[in-house]
Amino acid sequence: MRRLQVVAPVAGPELYAALRAAVEGTGPAVFPGTPYAGLRPEEGVADDVCLVVPTSGSTGEPKGVELTASCLAASADATATRLGGSGRWWLTLPVTHIAGLQVVLRSGYAPSPEPEGCRFTSLVPTQLNRMLDDPRLPRLDAVLVGGAAAPTALLEAARSRGINVVTTYGMSESSGGCVYDGKPLDGVTVDVDERIVLSGPVVARGYRFGEPFAGRFETSDLGSWDGDRLIVLGRADELINTGGEKVAPLAVEQALSGHPAVVEVAVVGQPDPEWGSRVVAFAVLRAPLSLDDAREWVASRVSRVAAPRELRVVDALPRLPGGKVDRLRLTTS
Repeated sequence: MRRLQVVAPVAGPELYAALRAAVEGTGPAVFPGTPYAGLRPEEGVADDVCLVVPTSGSTGEPKGVELTASCLAASADATATRLGGSGRWWLTLPVTHIAGLQVVLRSGYAPSPEPEGCRFTSLVPTQLNRMLDDPRLPRLDAVLVGGAAAPTALLEAARSRGINVVTTYGMSESSGGCVYDGKPLDGVTVDVDERIVLSGPVVARGYRFGEPFAGRFETSDLGSWDGDRLIVLGRADELINTGGEKVAPLAVEQALSGHPAVVEVAVVGQPDPEWGSRVVAFAVLRAPLSLDDAREWVASRVSRVAAPRELRVVDALPRLPGGKVDRLRLTTS
């Protein structure tokens, strides 16, 4: 067994040194953050585990994902191949979660950095929205956007400003993003049988105290193929059953995000005595928007049953530390 060291989740020399030692096998495995109840660091980890990363906890208590040096190296190599070099990375995300940690790992430990210095960053959609006019973004070789589905209108606005946006799909269990612009990275296999299944060397060893994944991880996400591109339809457990019809919140969010009055939006299901669940949209607005207008907008782009039955205007959407919308909080509010 290998010792598990809890390290303060601050991007500084202590974290860098601990990660390097963990990856190279000269130090204990690392958990960056405040321990959760089920972590039990005193019990150690398997010898090949170098990093334990908490999941977002969007559906309850986080799980500890055990990552090995080999799966992290596979992720870094595949990313460098797809982006044209390992280069340097601008850290904008918390290092308590895989996206921020991968920025550190890819920047500091990826093999053969480009001598001229390719430059990249990773953002969540909210950050991209707030930084659209930041003059630094168009100068980067690529801006990876993940952690949540990015609205089509936002991606178009970024590209019109000369920002080389690359959408990513992945999670802690796949060492971070493993599908770029809908196409799996080299070595990654994606199967879709309603749910998305990921296989390959980037797949984590498993959950802490759980059964090993053995190179294959069945996600909680629904998907489909558009030619050779993966389309993520949202989490299976987030589908809203309203009046016997199933509505994918992501489809409603993508539609409403295209409305000129909407800055950002999240859609959840809430209990309803008549419909079982009703579609509720929480929106940050830049201009007035009525419920009737929102319903007509969604009905014409998705379906009448997907049209929200309630529109709540908020100043900001609640978020988890990794940047994802806190849907559990919205569902119960």
